[in-house]
This record gives sequence, structure tokens and C-alpha cells, in this order.
Amino acid sequence: MQMKTLKLTLSALAIAAACSSVAKADGLTITSWGGAYQKSQDEAYFKPYAAKAGVKITQEEYNGEAARIRAMVESGNTTWDAVDVDSATVQQGCDEGFLTPIDFSKFGGKEAFVKGSTNDCGVPTIIYSTIYAYDADKIKDGPKTIADLFDTKKWPGKRALQKSPFGNLEFALMADGVPLDQVYATLKTKEGVDRAFKKLDTIKKDIVWWEAGAQPPQLLASGEVVMATAWNGRIYNANKVDKKNFKIVWDGQLLDWDLWAIPKGVKDIDAVYKFIQFASQPGPQAEQTKYISYGPALLAAAPSVDPAILKDLPTAPENVKLGLANDVIFWGDNKEELLKRFNTWIAQ
Repeated sequence: MQMKTLKLTLSALAIAAACSSVAKADGLTITSWGGAYQKSQDEAYFKPYAAKAGVKITQEEYNGEAARIRAMVESGNTTWDAVDVDSATVQQGCDEGFLTPIDFSKFGGKEAFVKGSTNDCGVPTIIYSTIYAYDADKIKDGPKTIADLFDTKKWPGKRALQKSPFGNLEFALMADGVPLDQVYATLKTKEGVDRAFKKLDTIKKDIVWWEAGAQPPQLLASGEVVMATAWNGRIYNANKVDKKNFKIVWDGQLLDWDLWAIPKGVKDIDAVYKFIQFASQPGPQAEQTKYISYGPALLAAAPSVDPAILKDLPTAPENVKLGLANDVIFWGDNKEELLKRFNTWIAQ
């Protein structure tokens, strides 16, 4: 009996140890976009939080496929605890119900973040933007406003624009004098869309279309274009890494963002919230800017950013006031129709 009891006791201890080991090994699985961006998250968030909380963080990468998140939720086997998603995916996930609604009382309310960046199912983490830039080695007294992008008399030469209605329609209306707070209201009307395309007509023969993020800096460097719309991080990296002298024109920048989302069915939602709360503090958000030129989504983080870095971020106070926040709902409702018209316009 004693031997049997001893065996049972040892077995129980072994099971308990195994369970403890599994629980510890599980930790948190956080999924993001890979590359330099995820490396910046690792330095600013993952490593510091793992050390502070004693939690193992397993990193995974994806390409932003909403279908992967939906599939694991529908299968009842949610293995990702927190996912970095773009603004379109968080809206889709909220509408379709595969992302968890966020309790913003844990973050000081939605007003703690850059205006327009929050979503019922996502906590904003970074702000990036589509801007336009020029080569200051080739143009000494360069353009300063969004209207200058369309002024081929004062600034002759080719312009590189992304091959998409997104951004171009907004830029066209802003350049045509529509105030920032009326751009999307204008685009919701047939007359507004016509007005945007009419403005684009004025530079159509001078447009070089780009489809990959690496192209705008290359087109500027080669001199093929005098101005190029681009993602601000691409221009920053060209200056920092390739020692270019490209200047960003922040006027009319189109702001967009990524957010932390929680898939439905996570095993320990409190543990996920604790991580996102850590990642939504001024210190860690300011720390991320040391590794990549995206602005903190948290308003309180701006004062903690090195001034030498802040000036190159979309969220610098003097830059963000010149920007228009992407209307995700508008594009969700109108993207297909506007893309069709845009492609037809290009082909004409």
C-alpha cells in the first residue's frame, strides 16, 4: 500500500509539474507583421514586458490576413492572444465578430489616443502616414503644401502616386481647397468624387504610378520624378540608411494606424489586457520610435519622444495638425466602387 501510495503521489507531482510547465510555456502568443516593425516591437514591448511580468512571449508573423484570424476563432482554437492589425482589418473583425470588443476604461478612455484612431475592437499602437516628398538636393526651395503637388507650372516634372484611389482622392480634394474636416463628407457625394477626379485630371499626364513601398524613394533618387507620395517610414529610412536628402511635406498627410486586437476565444483575456496596457504607456511607445519612424498613438507619449526623432514623426504636434485621419468606414463602404472607377480612369 505504501509503495502504491508513493507511486500515486509521485504521479500526481509529475502531473502537477507538467501542468505548471505547460502553463509557464504557454505565456502569450503575439502576432505582428515581421521585419523592422516587429523588431521595434520586440525592443520596446516584448522583451521589457517579458522581463517585468515574468511571462514568456512567443512571436508569430503574418501578412495581415483577416481570414487567418477568423479561421482560428471559428474553429474554436484561438492560438493568437494579441494581434497587430491594420485599420481595415480591425473594422472587419469587429463587424464580423471575430475580434473582442475593447474595454477602453482600462486605457483611460478613447480620448487618450490620437483622434480618429480608436476602434471598438482595437487599441491604437502606432500612427503612420502617406505623405509626399521631394529631393532637396535637386529642389532647393521646395514645395510646402498639398496644393503644390498638383502645381505643374511652378513645379514641372513627373509625380509618383500610388496606384490606388485611397489617398489620391483625398489629396486631390485637399489640393482643390476642401477643408480637412469636409473631405470625406465631400467624397460621399457624386459631385465630390467628380471633383476629385477632375483635379487628378490636371496632372494625369505627369503621373508615374507606384505599387510597392520601395519604389517612391527609388524614383526620387533616380530623378525620374520630382515629387512622390510615399509612406513616411520609407522616406525616413532612405534618409537615415541611404543618406538621402529627401524632404517630407506634412501638409495634407493621410494618417493611418495599426492597433492591438484580441481574437475571440483567447484563454486568458486578463493576461492579454495586461500586455496591451503595458504597450499603451508613454515610455514603451516613445521607446519604439528609436527603432522605427512611426508615431505613438498615445497622446501622452509625444512629450517622451526625443525631439530629434519627434520632428520626423506623423504625430509631432506641428505635423499631426496638418493631417487627415483615414475614414475606415468610408473606405469599407465605397472601396470597391471607387476602385472600379479609378481603374477605368487610369485606362482612359
